[in-house]
Amino acid sequence: MNQQLNIGLFGFGVVGHGLYEVLKQSRATQAVISKICIKNRNKQRPLPPGMFTYDPDDILKDRDINLVVELIDDAEAAYLIVKSALEKGKSVVSGNKKMLAAHLPEFISIQQKHGVGLLYDASACGSIPVIRNLEEYYDNDLLQSVTGILNGSSNYILSKMFNQGLDYTEALCQAQELGFAESDPVFDVGGLDALYKLVIITVHAFGVYVSPGEVFNSGISNINGQDMQFAREKGRKIKLVAQVKKSPDNRLSLYVMPRMVSPDKYIYNVEDEFNGVVIKGAFYDKQFMFGKGAGAYPTGSAVLSDITARSYNYRYEYKKMKLTNGLTFSNQAIVPVYLRYNHESDLSLFRFEEIRERYNSEGFRYVTGLIKLENLQQIKTVLKGRNVFLAEI
Repeated sequence: MNQQLNIGLFGFGVVGHGLYEVLKQSRATQAVISKICIKNRNKQRPLPPGMFTYDPDDILKDRDINLVVELIDDAEAAYLIVKSALEKGKSVVSGNKKMLAAHLPEFISIQQKHGVGLLYDASACGSIPVIRNLEEYYDNDLLQSVTGILNGSSNYILSKMFNQGLDYTEALCQAQELGFAESDPVFDVGGLDALYKLVIITVHAFGVYVSPGEVFNSGISNINGQDMQFAREKGRKIKLVAQVKKSPDNRLSLYVMPRMVSPDKYIYNVEDEFNGVVIKGAFYDKQFMFGKGAGAYPTGSAVLSDITARSYNYRYEYKKMKLTNGLTFSNQAIVPVYLRYNHESDLSLFRFEEIRERYNSEGFRYVTGLIKLENLQQIKTVLKGRNVFLAEI
């Protein structure tokens, strides 16, 4: 039965405003935004002042508000809001992937204790409903991997560099001007956004929670024209790719890094701010989901979908976490990589299992070879201060 929802909204930025606009045009759910909690008192907003509050308790303690929608950037503040709302018996819709990735096990326990729901499909892939599909449609043990472009901002940058010949700084500025990338882009270009999304996806794909700190992630901030030219000569494009994969011995490997993608792969033609997710199973082979991963209306519509689901009392059951079939996380997988570096001291950090190709000239040095994720994870922190670029081949 479709129930009336009185929404308390936290945050009225790009996505919050996008949600407000799409909700006005929706006739599928009985939901109204009763109050909006914001932080910036001086910003001009296109709604009556009476709609806004600066005190979270005006929403959290309001008995008439039965759904909290959290759309703020601050992960720590979001955690306190979501936890408080759930413990007060209010269901929640959230888009904060960093907060969710860090606290999912706790939130699952709180939901079960208080009989409420926490939905967050919008946190994973913008407009693509990947979480609910993994939860409901791919609800068996035949899933083998989930691979995808999960960050629209970095994909936009890489598309402009490859297709239009822009350098990294030009492409980043363009993404920021269009609202696809934040003024501080580290979250997107450093692979962190995709990492948090991958952690959430893994819970619903395989029923295993892996802390973000255990997973190797590498971004695109050090990419240059030489790397693009190398990819072109190999007939490939560079994409920032996240992957969780199950091995035959029931081990799960997770990582985020740039990948040199060949034309026969589905994600080869995913351009600009779009996301693309490939789900592979034992018998249905590969299925592909495609959609916008950034922007006010695409993300706002995903939030609205979660709101509509809650109006019918939908909640995640986390069925796979109850039946993991002995799956364990491991960093023992070996991946083929391209490494462009400046100094031998950089190369010495990497313990290659096998080096397949080496090139050394003035201004351009690279190797290709096989390396364990374990080694990459061990040196992840050190790499942040070095001018190296790493990509899976």
